[in-house]
Order: sequence, then structure tokens, then C-alpha cells
Amino acid sequence: MKKTFLLSLLILSCAIVFAQKTTVVDSYYPLLRNLYNGNNAYNTVAFVEKYWRIAGNTGFNESIYRVEKILQEAGFKKEVKGEADGPLTYRIETRKMRRPTWEPVSSSLTIVGESAPLLESVSNRNMIAINSASTPVEGETAELIYVGKGTPADFQDKDVKGKIVFGETSTGGLFRNAISKGAIGVMGYSMPKYTQPEKNIHSIQFTSIAYDSAKPRWGIVLSFNAKEKLKAALAKGPVRVNVKVVSKIYPSEELTIVANARGTEKPDERFVYSAHVQEPGANDNATGVGTLAEMARVTAALIKQKKFLPKRTITFLWGDEIVSTRRYIQDDSVRAKGIKWGLSLDMVGEDVSKTGGTFLIEKMPDPSAIWTRGNDKHTEWGGGVLKESDMFPHYFNDFLLNRCRQQAKGNDWIVNSNPYEGGSDHQPFLNAKIPGVLMWHFTDVFYHTDGDRLNMVSAKEMKNVGVSALAAAFTLCSANEATALSLIDEISKNALDRLQAEYTLSKEALQNGSTAEKEQHILKVWSDWYKTALGRMSDINVGGVTIKIQKKIEEAQSNIGAKTDSFVGLLGAK
Repeated sequence: MKKTFLLSLLILSCAIVFAQKTTVVDSYYPLLRNLYNGNNAYNTVAFVEKYWRIAGNTGFNESIYRVEKILQEAGFKKEVKGEADGPLTYRIETRKMRRPTWEPVSSSLTIVGESAPLLESVSNRNMIAINSASTPVEGETAELIYVGKGTPADFQDKDVKGKIVFGETSTGGLFRNAISKGAIGVMGYSMPKYTQPEKNIHSIQFTSIAYDSAKPRWGIVLSFNAKEKLKAALAKGPVRVNVKVVSKIYPSEELTIVANARGTEKPDERFVYSAHVQEPGANDNATGVGTLAEMARVTAALIKQKKFLPKRTITFLWGDEIVSTRRYIQDDSVRAKGIKWGLSLDMVGEDVSKTGGTFLIEKMPDPSAIWTRGNDKHTEWGGGVLKESDMFPHYFNDFLLNRCRQQAKGNDWIVNSNPYEGGSDHQPFLNAKIPGVLMWHFTDVFYHTDGDRLNMVSAKEMKNVGVSALAAAFTLCSANEATALSLIDEISKNALDRLQAEYTLSKEALQNGSTAEKEQHILKVWSDWYKTALGRMSDINVGGVTIKIQKKIEEAQSNIGAKTDSFVGLLGAK
């Protein structure tokens, strides 16, 4: 009897210890890893990246319909009356476009007298600037006029009427200046250093020119190789070139597809994912489309198997970058009030061994966007220095990073973060004061170039992103009191770790001439940021804030305050 009692007590104690170490969050990962198929996402990318995609054109629309097919096969039903039609629904929203859409068909650039084209769209799919009109079938042949950087001074004493203007500047800017002076077309070269154009000599970043239905013209975007060859030819004397462009410009409709896994208890509260369809690359952003489509399939499968039931709604959105997400938020003010978290998937599938990029969580504005130091680094996309009034204190930054790091345990996935920079689908959420974070990769040497093709994509990378993103939504959309308490502990540790790191950096800064007042202020701003972020964790439990949750938050805030006071005192000590 006694041995049996002791054995039972030992088993119970082990169970309690295991329960303390294992959270609801942990239980999602085995399910998601088992069901998420990176090859499914990869196959979707292979379909989408074949097309040159901007809103309204053939490639964009075919990509939307491909997602629709995936949703249908997963069990999502098309809405008839609205989102309440069932647990898994979708709709395609259609809007008439103010301007016509555009798509490239073919093009070539040939130096007159040479047998082979200098550029062809077969191998340089980005060489035609967006909105370029078609030339006559035989193309347009004219003298090439070089205008350097395309400044007003560069145009002085140059007759460009009826000629083709070539400059080492953006094609769009060159177009505005040259066409007004009578040029029949332009050719521009402008590649950022991070694309390593002298190494990737055939890369071309896509760009656009202004659309004018009354004066249809064209622009050609040059690679480093093409630019150098044109300059070499001009150095020998006058050059004539032939440009052939075939494009389509036509009225169209903009499509957005929205799918919902409806919450069982609070369906009006939701977690919204957004992945934009436009842009012609594979990583940017066919990987976002493919990753999110597989995430929707996995979610539907688990719901149908009754292995997961969201208490809040999970929304999946595919459309035109920023435009569709902003519209989703602004078109329905009641719906917008229920959006608790927004997550953008943009360039999420890179093979980092080939692109040079690394997986990143771009954080909502926090003090690292004011004082960027230590492990915090901006990407080569770049970000301006923010003000303290720009800060958005919230737990979502650390929460999402923790989910990714949890997925990274046991494999070779590298997870990093960068201070806020903006420029993707997280921006509309932030503009609406909704927590919004970006999952992406940078710096990518093939960013926006015609080198961004399927061979630069990793199915494994998309799986890591998809599993992490789903674990985040599953956790927040079905959180109970125990989950909320566990997450408060987690974010509290993040806060204390950050304060320790900032204190160490501040000590180094003092040795390098900074003032105690400045360094103390930095620590206080971080402290206030985290205390406010923790205060917002009262919204995690689907059932609402409880006495235990409120007490746990206050304890965490108190610990942060005490730690901050200690560090501030040490920084000011003589």
C-alpha cells in the first residue's frame, strides 16, 4: 500500500512538472509539422512565378484562381450570404480598376549593325518598363543619345526629339524628362549596390513609367552588361538601336480573395494573414502566395479532423500589395475593430544559400528603431530613425519571434529580426493602429530582378515560416487563461533579457563618451515599452481578463520596473 502510494505520488509529481514545462503552444507544433507540406507550397510557387503579375492582368488573375482551387479542394465553401455561411468559407472580391492593367509579351533591344540582340525578354523578363506601349511590328529604330544621370544639365545642348534617350538613372525619371522633350523612348540603368550588378551582370530590376493613353511610349530597363556595352559602342561614335516591344494594355478588374476559418466563440475577433500576388518574382511574392495557400489547407484539414477549432476567426487574404490589405481594413469599420493581429507574408521562401538573404521578423516600431545598436540592424532596404511618439508597444513582436525560434529548435533554420522599416502589407495594419508584423527575407541580391526565379526558392524555408505563422494564430485564436499566463511569463523574460542587453550596451557607450543621462533614458524607454506591451496581454484570453492574468501582468511590470531602477542606478553611479 505504502509503495503504491509513493509510486502514485511520484507519477503525479512528474506529471505536474511536465505540465509546467509543456504548454498549449507546444502541442500545435507536432500537428503542424506533420501536416504542412512544403512541396505543396513550392508547387504553387512554380505555377504563380511563371506569370508576370500586376493587378488585373492575366497572371495575377490566374494566380487568384489557383488559390481558389486550393481552397475548394481543402473544403472552403464559396460564400453565399457571408462569412457566417459555414466554418470554412471564401469569397473573391471584384472591383473595376481606374486605370488599365498591363502585361508584357515580348521585347528586344538590338544595336544596329549587330546580328544578335543585346537584350531579349526571353532571358530578361524585366526589361520592359511597366506601362510601356507596343512599338510597330518592325520596332523603332533611332539614334541613341546618352544623357548621363539625366539631370537638366545633362539634357542641355542635346537634341533628343525623335531619338532614344539612354541614361544611368531610373527609367521612370528619365522617361518624364525625355518624353517631354520629344524622345520616342528611353533606356535607363539603376541597380542598387546590394544586387551586386557587377557580379550579376544580366540582372534587371523591374520598374515602371507613367501611363499616358494619349501619348503611348515605352521604356527599356537595362542590365549592367547592356549598359556597359552601349557605353562602349557610343565611345566609338554615333549609335543607332532598334527596339521592339509587344505588350498588352486593357481595362480590367482587380481581384482579392479572402478565406475565413470562422471562430466558434468570438468570430468577430480575428487574426489576419496577408500575402500580395503582384510582382513578377518567385520569392517576391509567389512564395507568400504559396506559403499562405498551404497554411489555409492545413488549417482546414485540422478543423475537419476536429484536431483544432479556432475560437476567434483566422482570415487569409491574397491581393494587391498594401491596396487590398488597406481596403480590407478600411471598407468595414465594424470588422476592422475586431482585427486583433495582422501578419504579412512577403518573400518568405528564399533559399538563403543562394540569395544571401536571411529570414527576418520586421518588428513593429520599438526603441530599436530609434537606437539601433547591438544585435539590432537595419537591412539594406533601409529605415529612417523614428521618434518616441512613433512607438507601438505590443507583445506581438516578441510573441512571433518566440514562435519562430520554437520552430527553429532542432533544425538549422536561422531566425533574425530587424527594426521597423515599412513598405509591405504590415503597413496598413499599423496605420490603423492594429498590431502588424512582417515575415520576410533580406538582403536578397536578386530582389526585384529577373534572377528571382523558382531555383531560388526553398520548400523547407516555406514550411518553417508556415508552421511558425500558424502556431502563432492557433495560439492567439484559442487562448485560455493558462495560455495567457504562460505567454506573460514568456514576454516578461524577453523584457528582462532586453534590459540586460541594453544595460551592457549602455555601459560600453559610457566608456565611448556617451552621457549617463542619455543611457538611462534609453533604458527607461525600453522599460516603458515593455510594461505597456505586457499590459496589452490582457486581451489574449478568449474568455477575457481574469484576476490571475491581471495579477501576473502587474507582477511582470513590477519586476521590469525594479530591474530598470537597478540598471539606471548603476549607470549613474560615479
